[in-house]
Amino acid sequence: MELICPAGTPASLEAAVTAGADAVYCGFRDETNARNFPGLNFSRDELRKGIAFAHRHGVKVLVAINTFARAGSFGLWQAAIDDAVAAGADALILADLATLDYAARRHPSQRLHVSVQAGAANPDAIRFYAESFGARRVVLPRVLSVMEIASIVGESTCETEVFVFGGLCVMEEGRCSLSSYATGQSPNMNGVCSPASHVAYSERDGRIQSTLGGFTINNFRKGEPAGYPTLCKGRFATPKGSGYIFEEPVSLDAAVMLPALRDAGVTALKIEGRQRGRAYIAGVVRSFRGILAGLDEGRSAHTPSLAALAEGQASTVGAYRKGWR
Repeated sequence: MELICPAGTPASLEAAVTAGADAVYCGFRDETNARNFPGLNFSRDELRKGIAFAHRHGVKVLVAINTFARAGSFGLWQAAIDDAVAAGADALILADLATLDYAARRHPSQRLHVSVQAGAANPDAIRFYAESFGARRVVLPRVLSVMEIASIVGESTCETEVFVFGGLCVMEEGRCSLSSYATGQSPNMNGVCSPASHVAYSERDGRIQSTLGGFTINNFRKGEPAGYPTLCKGRFATPKGSGYIFEEPVSLDAAVMLPALRDAGVTALKIEGRQRGRAYIAGVVRSFRGILAGLDEGRSAHTPSLAALAEGQASTVGAYRKGWR
């Protein structure tokens, strides 16, 4: 199974390549990719140099152009596709039907991957993308069990890629109505979930309070780590009680599921975290590289704890084990 690693900056790309990534995914410094945060992503020149560096080390680069194009501004997404192809991208990660159609017609020899933002979670949807646009791989949403993934693989000729570490989302991938309502910026159109421009911290009654778009998301005791105010991971009071109503601040860590994912026929394993630093990327990549080496050699792979790199220092295997079923 390929190990696909995040790169939010040129330095992170080099860290991922050095740590043992098979491929790196990144995006341009604009709203065409779903991690459009200040200080992240690549200029055209940086992407060309990053791809050249990766290729010298035998590593592929996948360019995410995976937001949904705004009406009247499709030229921005067309230019991103053209420029990524010209820079030597090994694959484009796309979600919008219009971008898939444009890329397939304009660059018929370019390898195309279907982004997790497309929400393709059944064989018929995947077949549509493969037959209509020649998509070679689909990134599956983080809502499927291993048995469901195996069923999809058995009914599809398309390669499958799944997330194994990093952030989780309670919404259908990228379609965060909560964040959009609070800030007026859509994750799957503007490329920002809980944008930093709408985040504020203040002290009130001896506690640190975090807000997003004017909404109180959480408050913390003095000395308690004050997490980033992602709306779905806020603590709220309801008639049923107080606490993390939507989702607790934990990370996906599916290291123990790798043998099952391999047996299900998964092609590639994806690490989330383009907004994270080089230390995170190097640590997670090396850990998963070691686990995969153990699997390849037929031995029981040691799975070192990555709690220190997980959100809230806690983790879950997510939907891969659907205990409620």
